[in-house]
Amino acid sequence: MEFDTQLLYPIDQALLAVMIFAIMFGMGASLTKDDFRAVIKKPRGILIGFLSQFGLMPFVAFGLAVVLELPPAYAIALILIGCLPGGTTSNMFAYFARGSVALSIAMTTASTMMALLMMPILLEFYASGFTQQISEAMRAEGVESDFVIPTGNIIGSLLLVLIPVAGGMFLRYKSREWAKTAEDTAGFMAIIVILYLIGTAFIRHSGLFIETPWEIYAAAICVGLLGFLFGFWMSRLFLLPPLFQRAISLETGIQNGPIAFAIILLSFTEPIQSQMLWLAILYSTFIVITSSFITLYYRRKGKFDFEIYKNTVIHNRLFGDDYVTGYPDGFLPKRIENDPSQGASASQKR
Repeated sequence: MEFDTQLLYPIDQALLAVMIFAIMFGMGASLTKDDFRAVIKKPRGILIGFLSQFGLMPFVAFGLAVVLELPPAYAIALILIGCLPGGTTSNMFAYFARGSVALSIAMTTASTMMALLMMPILLEFYASGFTQQISEAMRAEGVESDFVIPTGNIIGSLLLVLIPVAGGMFLRYKSREWAKTAEDTAGFMAIIVILYLIGTAFIRHSGLFIETPWEIYAAAICVGLLGFLFGFWMSRLFLLPPLFQRAISLETGIQNGPIAFAIILLSFTEPIQSQMLWLAILYSTFIVITSSFITLYYRRKGKFDFEIYKNTVIHNRLFGDDYVTGYPDGFLPKRIENDPSQGASASQKR
């Protein structure tokens, strides 16, 4: 699927730049020193999240690209999305899904830092076959050069988007009120800009949605859904409490779309750029929809165990950290009977 016209105009790219800056700034504004301490204090949840984020997701993206026989540019874009760190919106969805927000934030922090190392390695490993296909097509057209993944540009893009994160952390240090405003604004702005991009794309290129093969839609939708599924069962396999299972599931499936936009715009050129951007736009759109449905399901399913968690927190505040809430036999379901508190602190782990 080729693009005869430019997918994004200068005004679109300017809005994307503002959105990327605002979201990463908002992410930084949500971080505190305690979040970094949590990465050290909760290594088990972070490790499982790391395996889901950088182990399962790139493999899932690669598998979808092969099974759906995606064109090379779309396959590379899908693998890029699979290698991304977690998105800041996952923290918001974890909150509404009655998941562990502290773990979600810690995972977002850890995966964003680790992306500097992991993304270039994973892209080189999984995307090399597709870059070879592009190189062969270029040579068939008389271009005497090979297509390579611009690793240096990708690392530079990641470093560039981390600058507003540092700015947001500084704002948090100076003013928690303004930091909260920046954090809340970031997620809302992301949704508005994505809707704007989809709306303008439909107006300018209305046939584009019809021309897009079903395989590309399936890839954009399934990479997130499979991320939710694998993140949930990976954490369940390691016997983490439901509070953590929901957080890891959402953190795994919701990748940082704005970083994908930044990397594609700063690292790739036409005609590859438009194809990769289109898949990134589709993923960012559908992940908001699918995340909403998953969150509603998790919120309903987790109502009881989250109330048990809140009850334990209140008891610990009233009677001390050593107080253990007693429940009648059979009151707690089997999935939480061995960990009735499901708390995030050491005093709440029984």
